[in-house]
Amino acid sequence: MTLDQLRIFIAVAEREHVTRAARALGLTQSAVSSAIAALEARHDTRLFDRVGRHIELTAAGRLFLDEARGVLARAHAAELMLSELGSLGRGTLNVHASQTIASYWLPAQLVRFREAYPRIEVRLAAANTETVARAVLEGSADLGFVEGAVKIPALASVEVGADRLVLVVGAAHPLARRKRVSLAELAGAAWVVREAGSGTRSEVEAALTAMKLPVHAREIALELPSNEAVRAAVEAGAGVAGLSDLVAAPGLEAGTLRRLDVDMPARPFLALRHRERRLSKAAEALLACCGRPAGSGRARS
Repeated sequence: MTLDQLRIFIAVAEREHVTRAARALGLTQSAVSSAIAALEARHDTRLFDRVGRHIELTAAGRLFLDEARGVLARAHAAELMLSELGSLGRGTLNVHASQTIASYWLPAQLVRFREAYPRIEVRLAAANTETVARAVLEGSADLGFVEGAVKIPALASVEVGADRLVLVVGAAHPLARRKRVSLAELAGAAWVVREAGSGTRSEVEAALTAMKLPVHAREIALELPSNEAVRAAVEAGAGVAGLSDLVAAPGLEAGTLRRLDVDMPARPFLALRHRERRLSKAAEALLACCGRPAGSGRARS
């Protein structure tokens, strides 16, 4: 059994799809299928059931998934220990970030980090807040950056930046011509939202709830998997959306979006780490580039 086989198994298990796993790993579909078949044959254990065109983990596969993740996390920790012997001369840093941060805020921080530590490879993955937190919890990410609240006791967080939420509509939307918008009009409007698990969605819903707007009674016109998709749908007239001001800025400047005169809160950007895992020197250096040395700032649960 090799680490590559474990990585392939985890990728297939998480996606329940061989082709998508192969694409994510940069491998051919036949190479992925062969690796899974070799694991099953060597240990005489079926890890997946083939159900029509889909695959599902068997009971044995579900048990093995936890062990495989643990082995890879321990292998990664061993690799980090060796890389640190060079005092940041070389190494790898796995970072996961929510979409807003990964697309609009973190790149500038990574440029500064790259200038200071050119031989440290940063592997950045973008996902929603819930997925980022799970990656840090499981050890596949050294650091996570999110804008949504994370209430996981095993994770600690520190504030590293901030943005502000805004409510926007397309330039041709009826509310775009209004100087003031009432809660009744917002409640009766069609909305475009991010998927469940998104930090932006949870923060927008928390702000609307604080305004006494019944968020669960809203008409959801579209639920979309990215900030850019939400912005494009709103520009096309699909309805109202709550977005980061960083995401909305291009549309507001171009005149394709209109900002509604509704007071929305600022929100912090948080760096997540596992409480029981020692931060690598590379992770500490990245936090310093973000303006927060490890251990500084206000820690959160």
